[in-house]
Amino acid sequence: MKHRSLLALTSAMALVTSASVAQQIRTGQQAWAGYADEKPGQRWKITVADLPEPNEAEAVGNGPHLVDRPQNAWPQAPTGYKVEIYAQGFDIPRLMRTAPNGDVFLADSGAGTIKVLRGVGADGKAVTVETFASGLDRPFGIAFYPLGPNPQYVYVATTKSLYRYAYKNGDLKAADKSEQLIEKLYPMAPGSGHWTRDVVFSKDGKRMFISVGSGSNVDDMDTHPQEEHRADVLEFTPEGKFVKVYAAGIRNCVGEAVNPTTGELWCSTNERDNLGNNLVPDYITSVKEGGFYGWPWFYMGGHQDPRHEGKHPELKAKVITPDVLVQPHMASLQIMFYPGGQFQGVTGDIFAAEHGSWNRKIRAGYEVIRVPMKNGKPTTGEYEDFLTGFVTSEGQVWGRPVGVTTAKDGSLLVSDDGSRTIWRVSYTGKK
Repeated sequence: MKHRSLLALTSAMALVTSASVAQQIRTGQQAWAGYADEKPGQRWKITVADLPEPNEAEAVGNGPHLVDRPQNAWPQAPTGYKVEIYAQGFDIPRLMRTAPNGDVFLADSGAGTIKVLRGVGADGKAVTVETFASGLDRPFGIAFYPLGPNPQYVYVATTKSLYRYAYKNGDLKAADKSEQLIEKLYPMAPGSGHWTRDVVFSKDGKRMFISVGSGSNVDDMDTHPQEEHRADVLEFTPEGKFVKVYAAGIRNCVGEAVNPTTGELWCSTNERDNLGNNLVPDYITSVKEGGFYGWPWFYMGGHQDPRHEGKHPELKAKVITPDVLVQPHMASLQIMFYPGGQFQGVTGDIFAAEHGSWNRKIRAGYEVIRVPMKNGKPTTGEYEDFLTGFVTSEGQVWGRPVGVTTAKDGSLLVSDDGSRTIWRVSYTGKK
């Protein structure tokens, strides 16, 4: 009898241990994930100590071949959350920002338009979808100014220019022609990349930050003058006057956000390619004024890019290590700080859209992640899978998250330019 009791106790302890292991943060060499490892609630922590040596021979071109969403495929959220289609029918839906009155502004970059989505019907879909502005060259960044409940303008950053439109709460269409504040926003040279431009304002409303990605993977600025003022966050006045390079060496800061607790600027960054499957991690980080983040000569706190061996040794000690490292090549795009209102226990946390890899043998990304925060700082630098399921078990990609924002009721909206859908994630508390 005692033997059976001991056996039962041992089995129970084994189950508890197994459950505990399943909940552990995957670190070290276990931190390198592929799409099959990504599950809602799984946590990951990548550190500089985990980085492998560069291996250019590992570089692959493994971009996704998009397929239509299979009939049984649906985004997967943690227990207690429901996922619904909020809106469809877009060309290339990208970044979203929520106006103070709760309307959601969407940059449909492919169509060259800014859309406004309003309300939630009984079917979970947007009640109203209108075109606010059109005729734009790949619009992306959207910001409301002045900050507060009654903005007077909507700012829109395109590949080449920055515009602003007169605005008052509730406007569904731009009343007047836009004002071009910046005519030449460091446009791309022929054949170069990274066309997105985001725009946000400092917490006091006195500074305007515009992110401009590099035109290349690792072109040296000493020999490629077209990289001037690229791979930077630039500071302007709200009227569009250039002030300075706010931070440099950030290869492609696609999504910007201002931390509501600390007032710091944060960004979500696509790092360089072709150094191996697990180099270089993309990242989400606070952006220090005057800070240097390494591109193109260094990465992750002073690791020399072998393609620039021996160059600029005086900069090595100045390279800032980002706050949160995520999977390499995951293509981290828009980020936001969750303002509260519906989800439990995550107010102030970061949500980020991961568009998905192309330069990795095993796909990674194609999801939305959450970064736990406390008092405006990352808890330990880990992140958690929140919304997954955009890749089939066979590795076929049907969805690619780009933008994240909240609806008026606090539900999370996710733009997906793979299925050209806006998804709505709401908390129900039900399994």
